[in-house]
Amino acid sequence: MRIISLFTACFLILFTVSAKEISSPSGKIKLNVELNQAGQPFYSVTYNNKTVIQSSALGFVLINGDNFYSGFEILDDAITSVDENWNPVWGEVKTIRNHYNQFTLKLHQKKSDRLMNIVFKVFDDGVGFRYEFPRQSNLVYFIIADERTSFNPTGDHKAFWIPGDYDTNEQNYTTSKLIEVDAWKSDMVSNGGRALNVPDQYAVQTPLMMKTVDSLYINIHEAALVDFPAMQLHVNRNEHQLYAKLVPDAYGNKAYLRTPFSTPWRTIIVSDKATDILSSKMILNLNEPSKLENSSWIKPMKFIGIWWEMQTNKGSWNYTDKADSLDANGKPYPNGRHSANTDNVKKYIDFASKHGIKGLLVEGWNTGWEAWYGNWYGRHFDFVTPYPDFDVEAIEKYAAEKNVQMIMHNETSADAATYDQQMDTAFKFMNRYGYHSVKTGYVGQIIPRGEHHDGQWMINHYLRSITKAAKHQVMIDIHEPARPTGLHRTYPNFLACEAARGNEFNAFAEGSPPEHETILPFTRLMGGPMDYTPGIFKMKGYAAGAPNRHMHTTIAKQLALYLTMYSPLQMAADLPENYEAKPDAFQFIKDVPVDWDDSKYLLAEPGDYIVVARKEKGTENWYMGAITDETARNFIVPLNFLTATQKYIITIYRDADTTSWDNNPEAYTIEKFVVNNATKLKLKLATGGGCAISIKPASNEEVKGLKIYR
Repeated sequence: MRIISLFTACFLILFTVSAKEISSPSGKIKLNVELNQAGQPFYSVTYNNKTVIQSSALGFVLINGDNFYSGFEILDDAITSVDENWNPVWGEVKTIRNHYNQFTLKLHQKKSDRLMNIVFKVFDDGVGFRYEFPRQSNLVYFIIADERTSFNPTGDHKAFWIPGDYDTNEQNYTTSKLIEVDAWKSDMVSNGGRALNVPDQYAVQTPLMMKTVDSLYINIHEAALVDFPAMQLHVNRNEHQLYAKLVPDAYGNKAYLRTPFSTPWRTIIVSDKATDILSSKMILNLNEPSKLENSSWIKPMKFIGIWWEMQTNKGSWNYTDKADSLDANGKPYPNGRHSANTDNVKKYIDFASKHGIKGLLVEGWNTGWEAWYGNWYGRHFDFVTPYPDFDVEAIEKYAAEKNVQMIMHNETSADAATYDQQMDTAFKFMNRYGYHSVKTGYVGQIIPRGEHHDGQWMINHYLRSITKAAKHQVMIDIHEPARPTGLHRTYPNFLACEAARGNEFNAFAEGSPPEHETILPFTRLMGGPMDYTPGIFKMKGYAAGAPNRHMHTTIAKQLALYLTMYSPLQMAADLPENYEAKPDAFQFIKDVPVDWDDSKYLLAEPGDYIVVARKEKGTENWYMGAITDETARNFIVPLNFLTATQKYIITIYRDADTTSWDNNPEAYTIEKFVVNNATKLKLKLATGGGCAISIKPASNEEVKGLKIYR
């Protein structure tokens, strides 16, 4: 149901201050918008009468120092209210409520005779606002030099942050006070060096998660990032202020625009409960409805891949190690380690088919990998030419016979310019050989040279790939992009992306600390699902040449990640032989769904722990995941979300009593009991550990012989 009420007031600002207060539907959140005596707009936000954001400036600087942030007068303002429900194609819940009060402020800059609107939407879980530049004769084509938006918190909050790097989001998180933010203390992950990629020592990425001393949780991010650079935040450490900082292009400019134009939404999500932050759908609600007329072909899935054997150096992406050498027959010299060969791929197809896993990703199938390493030449891949030992047609036929969907891999080596030129050819190739999904990658420094992964040019490129995939009815998973902003509502074929430090870092680097997965849902996942690649079972000795490298997790935690790290595209990332060695634990990966009718975040604290329960789409089955950081924890979780009078069989995959992430991490215990909605579940998590649970309705006959949970 959609309800709209409209109140309009017209007045002119001379030398007085004008202000307007707008409340969320329940009155929990209040937004104050004002124009000061200099004609500069400001806003502030409160939650249950506690100040969340103090008076903060709005506006822009155009190229050549052109002021577009003061000297305004108000032409008009309007308040509207919306209350509606919508159903996502896939997601954490079946139905999402979109309920907010909107305030539109129409401004006129007298000196330049230019117009700008600021639109605010006030929800019960936060505030979103964006700028609109209407069609007008005095502003047609223009260039953004800087954004003047600020977010001024009330103090030196605890923050969970990564450096404001223009080209990667793959750093470990730091937990510190705002005054302690120093992006230069973190090791570089991206190519190019600090001067190029992290010029601001005090810049952090969004989503930025904060917690106040009086236990308010605040998340700052953006929604609907289209045709605009990603927003970072500059931290003024002395005054505890945050300023929008846009990623530049090769010339130092931020955005090239033409009226009419609307910026992405700036988002502030706030609650006194950490679980409310994880449950918020505000970012999704700020995105446009689906643009796809037909979405029936979009199917969430689990998949496996030959990826981990290459990550752990047991095989290689490249067929040859000699980029420019050919044998007497004009063929490249094989290195004997190429993983993406026909026989090996068929073994993975057999494994996927046997265990009911729908998809198989094959990386390194196409020529060019040996030419890529260590140079910035570009033009390494054509996305249609297989290596000599990869028979595209034979694999297509074999996979179809086994009811397994092949997933295409298009690594661009960050040469987005070449991928733009070949995108049509690549997607036609996928259609021809039955590939319904693609994983793309952008490892390295972007070509065109001087552009950044998070700049306007690349933001537009990612969207071109998403819309091109949709045209060809292909689902897409993007690696090394800007962090997501809810665009999967508008383009539901955009199933997932990486844009954070994934499980792969445990294979080729020092890995991530146990707290990492307890932070990501409060930061990176606020904007959309992540292809985190969980499900590693072999905790040590998996990386060839690095015998002491080990996972900072337990097997039970790896299982729980399928619930706590939400994604409609989930990989069973380990080698088949490691799953075959632990078939009872692997059963949970086979069983756990990837699409849900309901999700309930039961317990959470950023950097410490998360407990979530999810209801499988179209069934009465529930699944739970619980994870912790380096601290062992005990929880009591009521199962009162279950249907009354119904009995359930609960299967618990938990850490063994002797387990910890750094000692005996592969030990686990599986238990079965009978429960109902009055049961209070006792969870015991080891250090760096977790717990994964399935809860399925059962008849009186089915529960015979099982113990009742006490």
